[in-house]
Amino acid sequence: MKILVTVKRVPDPETQLKIAPDGQSFLTDNVKWVINPFDEIAIEEALRIKEKGGGAEVVLVSIGAKASQEQLRTGLAMGADRAILVLSDQALDPLAVARVLKALVDGEKPDLVIMGKQAIDDDSSAAGQMLAELLGWPQATFASKIELGGDKSAKVTREVDGGLETLAVPLPAIITADLRLNEPRYASLPGIMKARKKEMKEIPVGDLGADVAPRVKVVKLETPPKRTGGRKVESVQELVKVLHEEAKVI
Repeated sequence: MKILVTVKRVPDPETQLKIAPDGQSFLTDNVKWVINPFDEIAIEEALRIKEKGGGAEVVLVSIGAKASQEQLRTGLAMGADRAILVLSDQALDPLAVARVLKALVDGEKPDLVIMGKQAIDDDSSAAGQMLAELLGWPQATFASKIELGGDKSAKVTREVDGGLETLAVPLPAIITADLRLNEPRYASLPGIMKARKKEMKEIPVGDLGADVAPRVKVVKLETPPKRTGGRKVESVQELVKVLHEEAKVI
């Protein structure tokens, strides 16, 4: 079995970001970069599948600048077998990402693609679904449990608004990882040493022949307004009145 796992380089969730003067991007000076947390969960799940079944190959894929090598090396240190970095100087929107990934899937022919359910920088939560549509593959999003069957199928428990839903999908398929799927491991020192010798292939995005023209444009970024202090009300009737007349939420 071959499992393809996507890895995105994102700012550390603890980083305080500042908006650039153009109002359409943020300043990257002194920003710590990490693997997108949901992608880290996807890597862990692929490694667990490999360890259970034996013989599986885990291939990491990232799209971005050369600096994304750092996050791929971290994934390799966790236990992945090899990595592919698609070099792109421009940030790609979800549809462009899906088209690039489709080109890679067509070449790699994996049995399973595991992705984080969303990236914490833009929170689009769309690339996985778009990739499934482009490939014509079944999909199971927001997975909190994955069980592979011996009949080239997967049983996936996914988190939905009403609780949990269990799907059976034939492979190959797209699965996106949710927060409660697992707890990612730390890279060990031997793993870090081995990662230096593992293959990392670089492919210019133009070589894949994918249409990466942007369909989404960032018009403006702004920081959220500062929260104001709350106040106490004397009765339920007063609370309803305030919510209706002042907050205008009912």
